[in-house]
Amino acid sequence: MIKIPTKHRALATVFTVALLSAGCASVNLQSHVAQTPEQALELAGQESNRQTAQQYLLRIASRFQDQGNHAAARTLLQSSQLAQAEPSLESQKRLLAMASATALDDIDWARTLVADQSPDSITDYSPALMGRAAQLQSQTYALAGEPLPAAMTLVLQTQTDSNANPQLLHDQIWQLLKTVPDEDLEAAGSRAIGYETQGWLELAATVRAPGAELDEQGRSIRGWQNNWPGHPAAQVLPSELQLIASLAESRPETIALALPLKGPLATAGKAIRDGFIAAYYLDESVDRTKTDIRIVDTSDATFSDLYKELSGENVDLIVGPLEKEALTQLGSMNTLPVPALGLNYLPADQKVPEGLYQFGLSAEDEARQIADRLASKDIRHALVLIPQGEWGDRVETALLQRMAANGSSALDIERFFRDDNLRAVTADLLGITVSRDRAIQVERTIGLDVEFEPRRRQDAQAIVMVAEPTIARQFKPLFAFYFGGDLPVYSPSIVYEGTPDPARDRDLDQVIFTDTPWVLEEENELRAKADKHLSGTRGQLGRLFAMGADAWQLSKRLPLLRQVETASIDGQTGVLTMTSEGSIHREQLWAQFQNGSPKLLPKPEPQLSEPTSIPTDDNSGSQDLNQ
Repeated sequence: MIKIPTKHRALATVFTVALLSAGCASVNLQSHVAQTPEQALELAGQESNRQTAQQYLLRIASRFQDQGNHAAARTLLQSSQLAQAEPSLESQKRLLAMASATALDDIDWARTLVADQSPDSITDYSPALMGRAAQLQSQTYALAGEPLPAAMTLVLQTQTDSNANPQLLHDQIWQLLKTVPDEDLEAAGSRAIGYETQGWLELAATVRAPGAELDEQGRSIRGWQNNWPGHPAAQVLPSELQLIASLAESRPETIALALPLKGPLATAGKAIRDGFIAAYYLDESVDRTKTDIRIVDTSDATFSDLYKELSGENVDLIVGPLEKEALTQLGSMNTLPVPALGLNYLPADQKVPEGLYQFGLSAEDEARQIADRLASKDIRHALVLIPQGEWGDRVETALLQRMAANGSSALDIERFFRDDNLRAVTADLLGITVSRDRAIQVERTIGLDVEFEPRRRQDAQAIVMVAEPTIARQFKPLFAFYFGGDLPVYSPSIVYEGTPDPARDRDLDQVIFTDTPWVLEEENELRAKADKHLSGTRGQLGRLFAMGADAWQLSKRLPLLRQVETASIDGQTGVLTMTSEGSIHREQLWAQFQNGSPKLLPKPEPQLSEPTSIPTDDNSGSQDLNQ
């Protein structure tokens, strides 16, 4: 072992540092690849040539993006060293920044990026990059909440990018224009310059005319095509508009309404039937000389046999069955030769045959909406009350799955029967029982009586109460009795009988619940006429009546909902959308009990991704059938 004197060791250290420093200064940025953003920034900071340093940072940012590491790319692109990019590098930096901002859903960054841009900023790029730049710029505008310039960017792309797919571009433009607020669209139309821009804005304004019915929309689209024959969108209509324009011609003319009119489900079947027929007669767009509705009683035959019989009678659509067992019979087929709109849902694990659609008052839909409401209020930890039984099992599964997807959880779930001791159930839910047992254990341990005041668990932010009115009216006061009166309570529609009863529902004050527009909307033309001429249109039967009315609206629009992902219907039971498997989901309204009566809560702010509404053909706005 060689010993180096102390003074020589010091000199060696200085010499080593000098060598390392010289090595860093001599790194060739043209070929060097940094492994971290911090390393890249350090090396670039040692480069005296500003343009060379910025070129290096942009190259490394692009490499991070290729690896899917947009967070690392953002660190470089937002660094002070790239705050003022060289003019020759500005467009490259902006392109990379838009790519990472959209990949990260960074709304604040997107707003900063588009603040000094306009749709024609894409012309700053070479022809080879212009198409990609247009797509990224449009996505960045949309992320920043500016759908109109996002659409106009793509309109410019249609004029400059000869390699673009016209159908795809026109579909993108249309989806963006649908989300532009009416006042913004009107203002843009009044100052628009350019044939293509003017044509697009007029098309958007024409189709969204207030109160336009489906047939009228189709006529408006065809009229617009005649007025703008040379417009690119007239030659290649957006897919959704193509479908709307053709829907009137493809409406089912012979419909079999197949429902149980005798037996245990007769009351439900008749309410749905009445709602279907009432909506049909209120629909002014119907050509009654061509539309034939046949009402078929499903009580006395197996539905599989009934389906085969109807299939041979030139029926275009079967609305039904209502019974879950009958729907399962249809579900066992591979393909349905005549489409059917089943008024119930198959088990989640059963394959859905081609031609079968499913619609009902799904308790699972309401459970998912409660979970989403909790997330929107930043409630991450909730206590849950759900009835025992198979129906409760499905509600629990749907609620917990959506809560988990939203990053929240149920701290405790208490399942109960109607005749349970509800005091004990509530005490268990709020942790009072545990608190009391702990005090008793302390007394036993020390052998002395202890002054004890029970406390509820402190980690809960809300209570989800799934209970019918007679039970819910007992639970709600018990929450306060057991020190949980400050916790917000959320419930599905089962908590409300559907008809105002302030004297009895005062015990439900402050409970927030979701229900159908039929029940909660103040003005509703169909409901007003039904109340005047029919009985049984309020309460639970009213929800079934509304379901029947929506079944009529769906019967005309099944292809549109199936083929256009963003399409929806403002129905009597909620905003209706369809999954790719043909299952209808509902988004209901929200209300809160105040002085014993439900008060409608404001609708949430619309999101850019919100489905576009298809007006119904009228001007109007549970017992879960899966129980």
